Amino acid sequence: MKLKPGSFLWYLYLDKLYCLLSLRNVKALVDYFHLLDVHRNNTLNDVLFYHFLHHVTNWNRRQIMSVFNMLDWDAVGEIGFDQFYMLVCILLAQQNHLEEQFVFRHSRPVFELLEKDGELRIGAENSHMYKFLFNIKEEEIREFYHDFDIIGDCRLNYKEFKLFTIFAMDKYLEKQKAEKKDKQNEVLLQNSKSHVV
Repeated sequence: MKLKPGSFLWYLYLDKLYCLLSLRNVKALVDYFHLLDVHRNNTLNDVLFYHFLHHVTNWNRRQIMSVFNMLDWDAVGEIGFDQFYMLVCILLAQQNHLEEQFVFRHSRPVFELLEKDGELRIGAENSHMYKFLFNIKEEEIREFYHDFDIIGDCRLNYKEFKLFTIFAMDKYLEKQKAEKKDKQNEVLLQNSKSHVV
């Protein structure tokens, strides 16, 4: 997913550690939400939601409407600011390649978003349906259920999901360290070449 350049969300800052917006950014987002809310109900219906996401992302109609249905927790055909805020944080985390960090920091709300049936378990079909939301690849989903489905019912409860988030975060941090070490080695190599010349 890419945020379209020049959209309002492009100018918001997501804290890289906690994956939350600053108070100033939340205030700006509240004002933006009220501008989108043309019916003055403090909610966005599916049409407003679709046009907002169509304007700021490159998602297709099916993806946008599946996200709307996921966020419409009580199935009233509208989402409020809380859901909108969560969506914006997910979008910014995706834009900044902080998906693992976001899921780790907000594992309970993410679990509740993905768990749609009220059974307190995430089925593989939900993971496949929303993989675009967190940039999850197909093989990662298979590994995810193979490694963390302790009970073996092809559905994850919250404890199993939390284990996954911890593992994913550790893997992400290792990748960050490796990239940092590679950059340091590259700089050292360039410095040694410049001293030889």
